[in-house]
Amino acid sequence: MPALAIDYPDEVRAAVEGIEAFLRREVFPRHDKHGALLDDPHRRVTSAGVFIPEVRKIVDEVRLAAAEAGFYAMCAPKSIGGGGMGCLAYFAAHERIHHLCGAKAWLGHHVISHWAKGPSPVIEKLTAEAKSRFLAKIMSGEQTLCFGLSEPGAGSDAAAIKTRASPEGEGWRLDGAKIWTTNAPYADFIIVFAVTGPERAAARRGGISTFLVPAKAEGVKLDRIIRMWGSAGGDEAAIHFDHVRLEPYMLVGELGAGFATALQGVDLGRIYNSARSVGMGRWALEMAFAYAKAREAFGHPISEYQGVTFPLADSAMQVHAAHLMSLNAARLKDMGHPAVKELSMAKAYAVQAGALALDRAIQAHGAMGMTNELGLTEAYTTLRKVNVADGSNEILRRTIVRRMLGGDLDL
Repeated sequence: MPALAIDYPDEVRAAVEGIEAFLRREVFPRHDKHGALLDDPHRRVTSAGVFIPEVRKIVDEVRLAAAEAGFYAMCAPKSIGGGGMGCLAYFAAHERIHHLCGAKAWLGHHVISHWAKGPSPVIEKLTAEAKSRFLAKIMSGEQTLCFGLSEPGAGSDAAAIKTRASPEGEGWRLDGAKIWTTNAPYADFIIVFAVTGPERAAARRGGISTFLVPAKAEGVKLDRIIRMWGSAGGDEAAIHFDHVRLEPYMLVGELGAGFATALQGVDLGRIYNSARSVGMGRWALEMAFAYAKAREAFGHPISEYQGVTFPLADSAMQVHAAHLMSLNAARLKDMGHPAVKELSMAKAYAVQAGALALDRAIQAHGAMGMTNELGLTEAYTTLRKVNVADGSNEILRRTIVRRMLGGDLDL
């Protein structure tokens, strides 16, 4: 019996079912075949903290196969060759992937383009020349992107960035630094946000522009891979720009209007993070309930002990609520509403509910829950990090309060 009275449109349901079939055909067999390598975070990365060539090849195979099957760019705008399926499909696809894959079958996380790594509405604003040069390989998955917004002194307060693009000839000269740039170790291009109108930027009235910068351009330096939670490698990096030449065709969107592009990307990030929080929360709870029925203590299945099952019931309620909140926010976005308050609520609540579900699933498994074998701890650290990514819980609460003080009181 379905738990949700809200049903997906036929095209979304068909896409999600197709993705599930793709996972079973292309992803799970690769994990079975290469499990010794893919399951060991110390074997799959180099001493510098990036994937070894063999792992990169497997990841690329999955991404290219997903693009060939029509899934990779299914939510990118039709104007750039994507499927144009919107926010609800974006949520549904990522939720199903993380529900089925959890943290163990992590190759599945590459099936749908992450908003900052590949095809998305962000690159719809590329110039005609940039599209003719680069778009085809981005859409096909042959080349990927990263999103350079955060800086050492500007995280949640993104409007405080200091990276500058100073006029030079017909273009600009880029100087500055970015941090927490996801996919930077592997990206072919960097979407960079830089100050082009210092006075407007200082007054927080625009003055920030967006540029598409080749990762191997002269003056671009990958400073370091950022490792977190004691991990052997990392997907985030710090980047430095030293007198990088920017040609006019590298501008993305209108000059001085880059912050709107940034917010567009962050909105997609909040839908994505809500989806993977709900999906991983469901994955963890299913594992925990199965274990509670099988594990015995003091002559009884531990499912008979309320101390074990009641916390899981609490998380089931919370993940279910997060699922409904996220679906509502995604639908509102597709209807053309800003949904600022609703999306902030969904992301803040979902990531907390998902992380707590992981913590309770670990506790229900006892010592087994902390082993690498189950993947629960890796999933937990992922969702714990998401409590900060794309708007921390505190920033999201601040946004909710501001909207409600301003009169947006509908609940």
